[in-house]
Amino acid sequence: MGMPLEFNTLIVTKGKEQRVEGNTFILEKEGYRIYPMNIPIEVRRTLQSESSGQAVVRKIELQNNKTVITYELISLNSIN
Repeated sequence: MGMPLEFNTLIVTKGKEQRVEGNTFILEKEGYRIYPMNIPIEVRRTLQSESSGQAVVRKIELQNNKTVITYELISLNSIN
């Protein structure tokens, strides 16, 4: 029995990110996803939108067919 798994090289928020404190955010995604940790990756609101900035994933939690990532925004390209 297999487990579906995605490898993602950018964070797509769809506006569902929640600020924890300062520049740290939590994002919950459906399914199991792996992100590179501790290196800057691009953040976008949608897959087709322009880059919102760069972030570093600090924590990944996989359970109940969901992925919760905690990331730190390290640069912002736009305030909109």
